[in-house]
Order: sequence, then C-alpha cells, then structure tokens
Amino acid sequence: MESFSSHILVALLFLLAFTTSMDSASAARPTAGGTNTEFIRTSCSATTYPKLCYTSLSTHAAAVRQDSKLLAHTALSVTLDSARSTSTMMGKLSHIRGMRPREIGAMQDCVEELSDSVDQLSRSMKEMNEIKGSNFGMIMSDVQTWVSAAMTDEDTCMEGFTGKVMNGKVKTAVREKIVNVAHLTSNALALINSYAALHN
Repeated sequence: MESFSSHILVALLFLLAFTTSMDSASAARPTAGGTNTEFIRTSCSATTYPKLCYTSLSTHAAAVRQDSKLLAHTALSVTLDSARSTSTMMGKLSHIRGMRPREIGAMQDCVEELSDSVDQLSRSMKEMNEIKGSNFGMIMSDVQTWVSAAMTDEDTCMEGFTGKVMNGKVKTAVREKIVNVAHLTSNALALINSYAALHN
C-alpha cells in the first residue's frame, strides 16, 4: 500500500512540475503591442523579481495598455490565481497516504496560511475596484496592508518546509510553488506602491 501511495505522490509531483512548466511557457510567449509590453517591462524593473514580473504580466499587455492601475490590478489577479491553485494542490497532497504526521501537519498549516493569503488578495482586488478620487488614500492604504499580510502568510507557510520535516521531493516541489506565489505577491505589492506613488 505504501508503494501505491508513493506512486500517487510521484504522479502528483510530475503533474505539478508539468503545470509549472506550462505556466512558464505560456507566460513567456511574445505579445503584440510593443509599447504596451515595454510599459510592463519598465514598470517591472521597479520590482524585486523583474523577470518573473514581466513573464507573468506581458501576456496581459493589450488589456493593461499603459495604465498603472490596471497593471497593479492584473498583478493582483495573477497572484491570486497562483495562490488559489497552489492552495488546492497542497490540500490534495496533504491527503496522500504514506506521508508522516509532521509532513501532513506542515501541509495543513500551509493550506491555512495560503487560504488567508487568498482572502487578503481577494479583498485587495475588490477594494481597488472601489477607488474614487476622494477615497484613494484610504483604499490604497488598506490594499497595501492586506497584500503585505498576504506576503507574511506565505512566508509563514514556507517556514514549515525548512529543516528535515518534509520528504525531499515533496519539499522541493511544494517550496517551488510557494516561493513563486510569494515572489508574485512581492511584485504585486511593488506595482501597487508605484501606482499609489503616482497619486501622492
């Protein structure tokens, strides 16, 4: 039975690696509208992870155009999608037989942290849709606080996978996904901060 569980785990890890590479490939496709993509490239240069920023957002260049608000909102949307899919994947992994109790505990804690992160990112997206001239400062302050809180949740999740708590393959695959979400969140916050600075 343990061998069967191991095969399921390996199959899930393979699927995870495949979807990650597909996401990267689709994000890296060239897009039409050089001026729009150049706007994204320039905006992404102010983030901590500019290459990831550009590859994750350049496919949205036509929709974003050269609008800082749309760029920040799109970065939040991309981050939210990634956080949701990672949370779902980890929820499934935590139910696989053959995992040790400490591994299951770390997975379940991380699912809870990612769920909080998804909530914070969702609230941020909804709130950005409510921006009007008079409430700009208050809303942007809330959004910055919530996205920062989402980053803290993701960092807490990653801490559960340090040391020798996890199986090597599981740990590597899971950490890679969580790190990606954390980096996307960091980039989204940087773009939100840049958008806020334009109005100060």
